[in-house]
Amino acid sequence: MGRKLKDNSFNSEPAAQEIHIDTQIKSEKKKKKKKKNKDHPSSQPEVQHSPKRKHEEIIVHEDSNSREKKKNKHDELEENGKESETHEGKEELKIDGEEDRSVEEDGLVVVSGKDAKEAKYAPLKSFAESKLPNDVLQCCKNFDSPSLIQSRAWPFLLDGRDFIGIAATGSGKTLAFGVPAIMHVLKKRKGKFSKGRNPLCLVLSPTRELAQQISDVLSDAGKPCGVESVCLYGGTSKGPQISSLKSGVDIVIGTPGRLKDLIDIGVCCLKEVTFGVLDEADRMLDMGFEPEVRYILGQTYSARQMVMFSATWPLSVHRLAQEFMDPNPVKVVIGSEDLAANHDVMQIVEVLDERSRDVRLIALLEKYHKSQRNRVLVFVLYKAEAPRIENLLQKGGWKAVSIHGNKPQHERTKALSLFKTGSCPLMIATDVAARGLDIPDVEVVINYSFPLTTEDYVHRIGRTGRAGKKGVAHTFFTPQNKGLAGELVNVLREAAQIVPDALLKFGTHVKKKESKLYGAHFKEITADAPKSKKITFDSSDDEN
Repeated sequence: MGRKLKDNSFNSEPAAQEIHIDTQIKSEKKKKKKKKNKDHPSSQPEVQHSPKRKHEEIIVHEDSNSREKKKNKHDELEENGKESETHEGKEELKIDGEEDRSVEEDGLVVVSGKDAKEAKYAPLKSFAESKLPNDVLQCCKNFDSPSLIQSRAWPFLLDGRDFIGIAATGSGKTLAFGVPAIMHVLKKRKGKFSKGRNPLCLVLSPTRELAQQISDVLSDAGKPCGVESVCLYGGTSKGPQISSLKSGVDIVIGTPGRLKDLIDIGVCCLKEVTFGVLDEADRMLDMGFEPEVRYILGQTYSARQMVMFSATWPLSVHRLAQEFMDPNPVKVVIGSEDLAANHDVMQIVEVLDERSRDVRLIALLEKYHKSQRNRVLVFVLYKAEAPRIENLLQKGGWKAVSIHGNKPQHERTKALSLFKTGSCPLMIATDVAARGLDIPDVEVVINYSFPLTTEDYVHRIGRTGRAGKKGVAHTFFTPQNKGLAGELVNVLREAAQIVPDALLKFGTHVKKKESKLYGAHFKEITADAPKSKKITFDSSDDEN
């Protein structure tokens, strides 16, 4: 399907493994490592063949004793509440097993995990190669061949492997786990779909809109096979959802909050779930759903197949994978784990004062939405901004709808439907629409307010330029957003976009990553760090 990169460093012995060198390690330790690897024939900087990676990787050989010592040291650190050695404050996340790197038509693909190179896991070039039943493949009839993530995921998932997929939104992830989920149900049920049956598959999603979208896809895909799905989310009556559960379902798709509520009242039983999916796992944890996710997964059958899809791979998701997945899952990265925007989107960043945004927004709509037929998505940051902008535009003669957290769910669903069908092709939205939603033919995204993180910016502009089409993202950047200027500059440069001089004036410094819940991720104190000294004050000091 694509040629493999030639590099002797990837043909090294099975005992070889990657060691990431932290630029902040003490100079003595750093010099020692460099000297050790200087004359080794397999030690070559990875940046030579993967320029997007901003750190250097060196391949070294270690014998079994050194690996055992490292394992014992890691276990000891964990017992003491310490993290393993970090790279720029971020723990290195590795999957055991051989790594396979190849350049496909759509970019770099990295596959790692135990036995990942076996012939039976070769990427699929056509739907026929999957040897799936025709009724299962009905959902793919409008596509010529599997998408990149589907071609890589299906061989592993259909073989029962735990799987981690890192890929951008709009890459076909829903069917990447949806088709194997349907096959899982068919094998378990063996044609017997009894009334009142408990679900066998579970899909967790961070937002109601994404949960509903997944449900629509899986319901349509499962219909020819008799596989029933139900979508459970808040903001709407529990009655119909409870009725569906009682009548019997095979796949449950839901948001963590509502799903936990229905488990607690005893109407949703997950004890037979043997196929679990976390979609947009990073977003789910970032929104504070980790306790609910852990509780829900704890209700499922212990010997289950686990699947995680995420656009990024932060430490919190890695820890969750370690706890709930097989020790040797397969990990497939499509593109890069580094933050990068869709190259099919032309990014235009405009630095201006907050008070100028309303007038500028109207001017851009007259430019991009003059016919009022093409789809334009306007993103705002706060819930209160959405109705204000919606009213502003409606008073100006624009036909607009909005979705945000303060709106009842039925109104959100209606607004999204009007936008998708093109009945009202101008929508104002908060970040509830930034991730995962597959809205066809969005030509322009306008960021009226810059988001809290650059990751959210990348997801926002990813609503356009989908399925190989071109798109435009026009962003307002104000002095209040200057703390994110450095990260935005990096995103623009990576995609070969124009970086305005006004943006560079804010500087290119990149702050340490900060969680919305826990603050900045500072580097952990090492186990051998000097102990703190207790300082005491005598009475005279107290009196002064």
